Amino acid sequence: SGTCPRIVTKSEWGSRSTNYNVFLNLPVPKVENEEESFNFHSSSCSQQVRNIQNYHMDGRGYSDIGYNFLVGNDGNIYEGRGWDRRGAHAVNVNSESIGICFMGDFTGQKPTASAIAAAKSLISCGVSLGKIRGAYSLYGHRDVGSTACPGNLLYDDVKSWGRY
Repeated sequence: SGTCPRIVTKSEWGSRSTNYNVFLNLPVPKVENEEESFNFHSSSCSQQVRNIQNYHMDGRGYSDIGYNFLVGNDGNIYEGRGWDRRGAHAVNVNSESIGICFMGDFTGQKPTASAIAAAKSLISCGVSLGKIRGAYSLYGHRDVGSTACPGNLLYDDVKSWGRY
């Protein structure tokens, strides 16, 4: 459809100040999906995004949150590094992918239908904006790194989206 979903900006979710300017060569050929369950039971998705950013910056030494975008079970999309900046989400594909993180642990439950719809809408938006190649490939983190992420229920869903 070419319509882009509303994205909760970094200022709206309360991002720390960052100065990260390593850019992607757009459009990227890959979209990589994973999950992050760090402090999943916090009070709001915005708080979860702040917790993940703090962990990435303080615990892992990253210059910003590692993901390009994050999707909450509330169906909202949260800006991470955005469309243009290289992520730190899957070492082997960071330079050629947009990393989308679903917030939660999806080994025993699926993401909400609104979260799945939001991620699909975000990918379509990226294609329409020329940020993701029309003939992109879809991956789970476990496909490009040695991890069980994303959990089986999210992974099985992503594999059914096409382009996998």
